[in-house]
Amino acid sequence: MFALVLLAPCACASGDLRIGVFGLFHPQRLVVSSLPAQPVMVTMGSRRFVLREGQSASLVREGSQVRIQIHEESFLAAEVNVADPWGKGTDFQLSLPGKITRRFRGRLDVRCLAEELAPVVEMNLETAVASAVAAESAPGASLEALKAQAVATRSYYLASPRRHRNFDFCDTTHCQFLRGTPDSLPAQAAAATRGMVLMYEGAVIPALFTGSCGGRTRTLAEVRLAPSGYPYFSVPCDFCRQHAAHWSARLDREEAAALASHSEGDRLRLGRILGWDAVPGNNYELIGEGEVVRVEGSGQGHGVGLCQLGAAGMAGQGFGFQAILAHYYPNTVLGTPDH
Repeated sequence: MFALVLLAPCACASGDLRIGVFGLFHPQRLVVSSLPAQPVMVTMGSRRFVLREGQSASLVREGSQVRIQIHEESFLAAEVNVADPWGKGTDFQLSLPGKITRRFRGRLDVRCLAEELAPVVEMNLETAVASAVAAESAPGASLEALKAQAVATRSYYLASPRRHRNFDFCDTTHCQFLRGTPDSLPAQAAAATRGMVLMYEGAVIPALFTGSCGGRTRTLAEVRLAPSGYPYFSVPCDFCRQHAAHWSARLDREEAAALASHSEGDRLRLGRILGWDAVPGNNYELIGEGEVVRVEGSGQGHGVGLCQLGAAGMAGQGFGFQAILAHYYPNTVLGTPDH
């Protein structure tokens, strides 16, 4: 069982997070649209325009500036800001034409960085938690599994150092996936666990989690990840052992040599060359076949911390989120910052 303790507030517990979005697409053009009953204010230096229901503004990179097309007018600006008419966060839609459209809640800043547009959404911590839970969790996960993911996500956000130069986190596997405005169940999970974090020896841990461990979670040393303040333990995961997807790959000996130590860094480097589906997880065996090596594995991800597939299975068997967290993060306590 977890002990529930009151903690001193974390440094950013009551603040907002700045999250870079769409970075994988290296956008050159974006479209910002208002939503029903949600007028938005678009600010470019001293100029301000209101987008009402269904209206849009187009943003295009032009050199080191942003060309904005709005209400049949065109302007160049160093930065474009989107908020509600009072300068606060609001719901809006952001699109990369032909590739992706998402609805976000917060404030949007767009400027040019490294020859591309860099959209950054500033959002409340709890909105970020719910949005990440919506994107990260196993399909069909129940409320208790989502609550466990919410606590892990919140702990990660609060305990991790800023991971990018121009914003705090991104919406990729480098940090955490992010869905726009979260669905109702992830939002309920975030609200039900509001403020709750995982603690070890008096400090919030930057909780790691994985898609499916394949039957046993790993320690940091096993996958050659740097030590952290929390000594991740290897724990059995029976549901994942029975239900994780199995996969195989055939690599040449040089490619397979990079996998011999089960280094997560080496696996990711190989993934950048061969594609992320080539070796999707760190639970595998190498089987020699002359100049070709067969890789047989199951599961997805580094295998450290909470197993999302296993957590969904535990919740389906009647375990609550506290028991799920206690299983995957032994010797931690569940705490609530004292605001």
